[in-house]
Amino acid sequence: MDIDAWVWWLIGAVGLGIPLVLTAMPEFGMFAVGAVAASAVAALGGGIVAQVLVFVLVSVGLVAVVRPIAARHRAGQTGHASGIDALKGRQATVLERVDGSGGRIKLAGEVWSARSLDESQVYEPGAQVDVVDIDGATAVIM
Repeated sequence: MDIDAWVWWLIGAVGLGIPLVLTAMPEFGMFAVGAVAASAVAALGGGIVAQVLVFVLVSVGLVAVVRPIAARHRAGQTGHASGIDALKGRQATVLERVDGSGGRIKLAGEVWSARSLDESQVYEPGAQVDVVDIDGATAVIM
């Protein structure tokens, strides 16, 4: 029984897909895509040299381009703060006197309870303050 080269490349692609699923290493998926590309070259009548060359170029190209992008996304380097982290460093307006034990501020359009970072510092209504931390539901300001 004689099997065409393109079938062997597809078998190789499936074989590379198995470790991708088992190990969650995306590089195996990139090599599988290279094998599918080589299968297409074989189906179009390309020789073994062209098939191997396409496999290598597609696989290495994907590893060189996709892997760094995936690594940046995995590391969470999106640069967008959300939730409590988005409030830190913002300016707020004091609504009720704020000292070390409490008070009220307007932060991002909402009224928050607040306390001063330095317990001896007092902020009067109308003062502009910076939020340095969020402690539970209380903004810590300075």
